[in-house]
Amino acid sequence: MASCDAPGLMPIEDALIKILTPVKPVTTVENLPLPEAMSRVVAEDICSPINVPPFANSAMDGYAINTADLEKNLTLPMAGKSFAGQPYEGEMPAGSCIRIMTGAEVPVGCDAIIMQELATANGDQITFEEIPKVGNHIRPIGDDIVTGAVVIKAGTRLTAREMPLLASLGVATIPVLARPKVAFFSTGDELRPLGETLEKGQIFDSNRYGIHALLTKFGCEVIDLGIIPDVPELLAQAFEKADQQADVVITSGGVSVGEADYTKDILEQKGRIDFWKIAMKPGKPFAYGTLDNSIFCGLPGNPVSAMLTLYQLVQPLLAKLAGHTDWQPPLRIQAKANTIFKKRAGRTDFQRGVYSINTQGQFEVSSCDNQGSGAFSSMHHANCFVVLEKDRGFVNQDETVTIELFNSTLY
Repeated sequence: MASCDAPGLMPIEDALIKILTPVKPVTTVENLPLPEAMSRVVAEDICSPINVPPFANSAMDGYAINTADLEKNLTLPMAGKSFAGQPYEGEMPAGSCIRIMTGAEVPVGCDAIIMQELATANGDQITFEEIPKVGNHIRPIGDDIVTGAVVIKAGTRLTAREMPLLASLGVATIPVLARPKVAFFSTGDELRPLGETLEKGQIFDSNRYGIHALLTKFGCEVIDLGIIPDVPELLAQAFEKADQQADVVITSGGVSVGEADYTKDILEQKGRIDFWKIAMKPGKPFAYGTLDNSIFCGLPGNPVSAMLTLYQLVQPLLAKLAGHTDWQPPLRIQAKANTIFKKRAGRTDFQRGVYSINTQGQFEVSSCDNQGSGAFSSMHHANCFVVLEKDRGFVNQDETVTIELFNSTLY
């Protein structure tokens, strides 16, 4: 077991490998009505039960014709009309044309559509400016999707982009994986819930609200166990309850080296700790291990540290546990530093920054002034992390740095 006092810190890349390697996705499947399946992970490939479009239809407002007829005469009589939902019935008479609107079914006997801008109407006599190619402006049956095609792969998390697609196929019920259950609680005698009056030395428990918000965005089933005082018996009971209810147990605070931090001792009795210190800033005192029935993640108590470790280390764990196979880490790009960034070599530093794009299309980034791990206002003002490499030191203005754009979980 890695102790708080052990020399050396684990690189964040190694920590992620240790965290993710043993994780197995949940296997329980639920069948949900389409509206309730939003943000859930699809359990099996979804195949189209129909062709899309189910009939050949027009891509333009214009006239449906048979190209062979125009080779004899560029003026044709209009024999009828075809509108979306009100198709022309029967076969088009030879030597004629049909007025047709976008999305309307192409009448039998027609092999091309001429857009209305290339036609002149004189009563029911329509004169065309050109002879189109066969198939012009016609969307054939199955042009978008053919029956039996895989439209959404297993492991995809449903977003607003997939909902109308599934509805257009008539798919009313979706098989999805059960959401990971995550129990969490804060530890510390100094913490007080919202609504109480603070006494000397006390602070409001802010971390639980950030954790709850992020876990909800991650698509988890959230179990909030509240604030647990620094009493060994109560902490042990909280761990027991969380382990019985959840796939993942998350604590905030109690994972440093203070004399009143009992979490470490309890976990040595009830589970296994794989590592306790990470070479990242902020967020060094992050703990990872297992309990009897669940995975354990111990977040630092400082607000920025708790949010950062949850975002960088726990987010990919929960994505894999949820079976979300197309999850991608937040996007990283290169940017020019508009301000200096203070840093000492030794840990990967995630400083809060504000990026913009200059008139030359180049990304630039400035530091949020207060980079302290307790200064959560910097998270409010930031729109990215400035990721400074482990061995890198002080960064001067105009140097190139890596920035990590906040993904949708932080918006």
